[in-house]
Amino acid sequence: MADSPTPASNEAREALRAAMVRLGEGDSAALEQIYSATRVKLFGICLRILGDRKEAEDALQDVYVNLWQKADRYDPERASPISWLATFARNRAIDRLRTGKVRGGAVPVEEAAPLPDAAPLADQIMIDGERAARVHTCLETLEDPARGNIRAAFFDGKTYAQLADAADVPLGTMKSWIRRGMMKLRTCLEAGE
Repeated sequence: MADSPTPASNEAREALRAAMVRLGEGDSAALEQIYSATRVKLFGICLRILGDRKEAEDALQDVYVNLWQKADRYDPERASPISWLATFARNRAIDRLRTGKVRGGAVPVEEAAPLPDAAPLADQIMIDGERAARVHTCLETLEDPARGNIRAAFFDGKTYAQLADAADVPLGTMKSWIRRGMMKLRTCLEAGE
């Protein structure tokens, strides 16, 4: 999407990095923050490798137990926290395959290594949520009729013609309302970045 990280993605990555460092220093509260930010992605990695929900849950538990024990090994200068944790999860899942702890349904060990992970990164999920919240906040700053018609056009799928008929105004007027509203919306969104 973008060539350079956005301020929000940098902020999310830095929050996760700071939590990893705190965990390495023995701050148990940081584990909860790390878990909340990463559990979906790490579970997805384990599930793709192990092919069984229960096995993936067990592997994920191993990941966080081992993370608690080995968090001091994380070096923020060498890897992003999510990359390090994804590698950690992948290795735990493969270890379960190698030790024979896995029931049927898992991929062979040889196939586990190259499995791509198409799921969005945890920090990207947070950024998307922040952007959605920002759009709704900026929409609230608009005055009607722009606010209501932009919502109807973009969230309800209404056409300009349908909106003009419903408001009993000429099509050109509706287009002007929405265009001016969109310009104000863009200004608000850009001010928030």
